[in-house]
This record gives sequence, C-alpha cells and structure tokens, in this order.
Amino acid sequence: MVAQKFTVDLSKPLVFQVGHLGEDYEEWVHQLIVTKEGPRFFANDFLEMFTRTKWWVIPVVWIPVVCWLMSMSICMGHTVPQVAQMVVGGILLWTLIEYTLHRFLFHMKLQATGQIPYIIFFMDAIISTRWMDYALFSHQLQQLFLVWAPIWSLIRLLTTPTTAPAIFGGGLLGYVMYDCTHYYLHHGQPSKDTARNMKKYHLNHHYRIQNKGFGITSSLWDVVFGTLPPPMPFRKSR
Repeated sequence: MVAQKFTVDLSKPLVFQVGHLGEDYEEWVHQLIVTKEGPRFFANDFLEMFTRTKWWVIPVVWIPVVCWLMSMSICMGHTVPQVAQMVVGGILLWTLIEYTLHRFLFHMKLQATGQIPYIIFFMDAIISTRWMDYALFSHQLQQLFLVWAPIWSLIRLLTTPTTAPAIFGGGLLGYVMYDCTHYYLHHGQPSKDTARNMKKYHLNHHYRIQNKGFGITSSLWDVVFGTLPPPMPFRKSR
C-alpha cells in the first residue's frame, strides 16, 4: 500500500506543517499559493504579529546602517570614490551569496521526512519575502546571527580594518536591493521591459524550471555557473 502524501492545509499555520513534507517540500514550495490575506506562520497571535509588516521596513532598518558603515571607512582615511568602489564590491559579493543560498540551501534535495523542511522554510522566510506581507520584522534580529555575523567575520578576515565596513555595507545594500526587488517581482505589475523581463525570469524559475535561474537581482552567476534557463517559448498572439 502506498502511503498518502501529506497535504498542507492553508487554513492552518504553516510553520509546523512543512516539517511533514519531507522530500515533497520542494514541489510544494514552488506551487502558486493564492489566499485572500496570506497564510499564517503561527497559531499564536503574538508570534504572528512579528511576522507581518510592510516591505519598506527592510530599507528603513538597513539603509542607515549602510550609511554608518560607509562613513566609518571614510573616517578611517578613504575617499568617497574609494568607498563607492568598495560598496560596489560588496553588492557583487551579495549577489554571489544570494545565488549560493538560493541554489544550494533552498533547493536542497530532501530524502526523508522530519524537521529539515521546516528549517529550510524558516531560513527562506528569514532571507526573502515569499508572500505579500511577509517582510518578517523578527527576522531582522535573526539575520544578525544567522547571516550577517558570518559574512562580517569573513569580510574582516579577507580584507583590511579600514575597507571591511564599506564592503560589508555594500553587502547590506545588495541585500536591501534583493529584498525589495524580490517583493516587487512577486507583487508588482512592471510596465518597463527590463522589469517585465526580470519578473518573467524569476517566475519562470518558480513555476517552470526550478533547477535554473537562481539569480534574482542579477542573472550574472547563472551565466557564470551554467544555470541560465532556456528562453521562454514564443507564443503568437491571436
């Protein structure tokens, strides 16, 4: 007898359901979820309160930190053009981190049931805004320990004390660009060709070819690592 697959009930909190999906997690997480108010994470109203806020909280929280980090490098003797170059380098570093996390963590192949899908789901929520109101406020603090502390340690190890703040600030700025872009691609209605193409590229990854097109703010690393998706088939208008 074939065991019946676990079905996620969207009318109930998601966090403690996804752990039962096991190897079916990746198939489920790439399905289009349409609900009036967005699915809940937690049954507890107090915990749920910390999971909902507006998209603009991300830049409001992190842009002042970016400016402070840039000013640190300037105060330590670097010119504004030099700091600008460091920031660009930090943004480029973030695009690589974004690609790596998306490809190798969020698309990890799961072989058994258990809590691994729950961990990956919650990490994905920490990094991204999957639904309309899920720019998690609580994840700003979690990011300091789970994402940014290791990145800061790596940058300090590989650079100098005077350049590390600006490069790290560039990484944070790259993250802000990523989060706002990701939100817009899912919920915006772009009118310009560039934005429309980005939206098609990302939705193509979610709902058509999940093993290609891992870049969100840029397709650069998809080109470098050979994961660029094939072009969408051309459809003649009637």
